[in-house]
Amino acid sequence: MIPVVDIFAGPGGLNEGFSSVQHGSEPFFQVVSSVEMDERACDTLRLRSALRKSSTSDRFPDSYYDLLDRAELRTPSQSAVDAFLGRPEIADAYEEARHEVQHMELGPESRGETDAEISRALDGAKDWVLIGGPPCQAYSIAGRSRRKNDEDFLKDKKHFLFKEYLHILREFEPAVFVMENVKGLLSSTHGDIRMIELILEDLSLGDRYDIRSFVVHDATQAPVPSDFVIRSEDYGVPQRRHRVILLGVRRDRGAIPHRLLSERAEQISVTQAIGDLPVRRSPISGANGDAARTWQTMREFGRALVQQPRIPGWRPSGLPVDFREWISPDDAPISLHEARRHMDMDLARYSFAANFAAAHGRSPRLADFPKQLIPNHRNVGKKDTPFIDRFKVQQRDEPSTTIVSHMAKDGHYYIHPDPKQMRSFTVREAARLQTFPDNYLFRGSRTNQFQQVGNAVPPLLARQLGEIVRDLILTKP
Repeated sequence: MIPVVDIFAGPGGLNEGFSSVQHGSEPFFQVVSSVEMDERACDTLRLRSALRKSSTSDRFPDSYYDLLDRAELRTPSQSAVDAFLGRPEIADAYEEARHEVQHMELGPESRGETDAEISRALDGAKDWVLIGGPPCQAYSIAGRSRRKNDEDFLKDKKHFLFKEYLHILREFEPAVFVMENVKGLLSSTHGDIRMIELILEDLSLGDRYDIRSFVVHDATQAPVPSDFVIRSEDYGVPQRRHRVILLGVRRDRGAIPHRLLSERAEQISVTQAIGDLPVRRSPISGANGDAARTWQTMREFGRALVQQPRIPGWRPSGLPVDFREWISPDDAPISLHEARRHMDMDLARYSFAANFAAAHGRSPRLADFPKQLIPNHRNVGKKDTPFIDRFKVQQRDEPSTTIVSHMAKDGHYYIHPDPKQMRSFTVREAARLQTFPDNYLFRGSRTNQFQQVGNAVPPLLARQLGEIVRDLILTKP
């Protein structure tokens, strides 16, 4: 198997995708080390790695499915997960995973430790793959002397991260690297120079690497920003997530061509992706069982909707077959599917917004809301008010908007399209839209789970990238 090192690993989106790539009937890649600075994401990575190591016939231990089943749609307790990880069928695998996943922040102070870990993990391998990429802030002309007197820049540790990435490339020279980042990176400039030009120059390491695109063949000749942007919804991900993903190929492998991502004929909608999940209703913050208050809230819902035309019903259409095989290969019990609490008036707004979207095919803007549902904010009604798109319904017949870590703070931009549910997305629904399998368990609090999901690369997209890298490696120079 080809060793893979995953840095800035998050909860393991790239990791999961590459680990699923097969050659014949065997895994082609083996993740030998994952480095991540968020402790809860490391817990997620360790659990997932241990499950992979202990799986047989494409199934995890039965005790894992029992753990999910006992949670009854919710998040298994920490004590229950810890007890599971101590069971004989997974304890040894978990001990291996603890050493494989490093809770570490890359930087000058940790460079020696990082180098030692990568050396240990690679064990002399020359043909290996580096996946992951530094946060976008790291590219603000990292290591360039013209910023050395910028006090804010010097205080911000993020600018060290790109330097550490380049150090790993220079020191360990992977055969291939795959680096992901936000689309906004391509529009950034420093003076009159586009940031992407500086990045490509740095990453090529003086012509040691060809920097290629997964969607355009001639991107090495005269790259333009769109050459490196992958629109996830075109490749089987039910989400409009546009990201820069670079493919670096070591020059000593010759000018080996690589195939491109294959677009799907049809995009997957929100309804197809999450429509089969159990119906959930949000508890009301502060209600304390006050049925009268709940009733009054429901009455306000009705008043808000009285002028609306007939609303089409929510008709889940289920998962496309190939998507289902990826999302639910083992029919694992559903977990992480708890609706978060919302204020009663927010529930009223969610109800109105979802009904409006069902009737009109778009989310309501400020002018569409009934007076009694407009928040009592001082800036409401003023020019450039931020409330214009404050409550956003995810359209049922389209891919969702980008799932981001901000979901951890509130769900106003991720309102479920079913008017009867009156809530924002659950962690499991966000994970589905990111293409994490239903048997993928995120550790930590719900807030941290949302952050992990939003920061990840969609695993289904990552698998397709991994298959391209596999074919590239199998082609001899």
